[in-house]
Amino acid sequence: CWLSSSDHNTQFPLSVLLQVGFFPSECVELINDKVPQSVTNSVPKPVSKKHGKLITFLRTFMKSRPTKQKLKQRGILKERVFGCDLGEHLLNSGHDVPQVLKSCTEFIEKHGIVDGIYRLSGIASNIQKLRHEFDSEQIPDLTKDIYIQDIHCVGSLCKLYFRELPNPLLTYQLYEKFSDAVSAATDEERLVKIHDVIQQLPPPHYR
Repeated sequence: CWLSSSDHNTQFPLSVLLQVGFFPSECVELINDKVPQSVTNSVPKPVSKKHGKLITFLRTFMKSRPTKQKLKQRGILKERVFGCDLGEHLLNSGHDVPQVLKSCTEFIEKHGIVDGIYRLSGIASNIQKLRHEFDSEQIPDLTKDIYIQDIHCVGSLCKLYFRELPNPLLTYQLYEKFSDAVSAATDEERLVKIHDVIQQLPPPHYR
């Protein structure tokens, strides 16, 4: 079966177009009896030795690629912390809660009981420095003077982590239920509904 381009009167074998995986219906038209007999009886040319070697090389290359685990062991591949799905990150790291949140909350409970700890922003360069260290799978020393003197950068880092989650902590799937729960008429009813929706969170988000 052959197809003819309606724009350029160029003929292409359907098998080729299917292999490419792209032939918009509005750009082609069937040409049943217009194909010369000599073309229909022609045999496809064999792959040249040069191209055959290239294909063999590519197949060997693809099969010999190291696994994701081996790349991580060699330190070539780093798992993302910020902007990574929460469940995926915990699965890859083997933690119950993200290390970045654990380190930051422990620091804040010890040093950050100050007015506006989560309201005021820290110095941008300190926030980015902390982010880079956590993304590099390091646990920065938060007791350094640079962070003690800028406690708000640690609170800002926590907010940044939550803000960049692809699926928010309360999840897109439960958004409507949380919205209904906080709209309850009384405080008691609101508390019961919110508690009920929280129980429906996926385990990583619930923890």
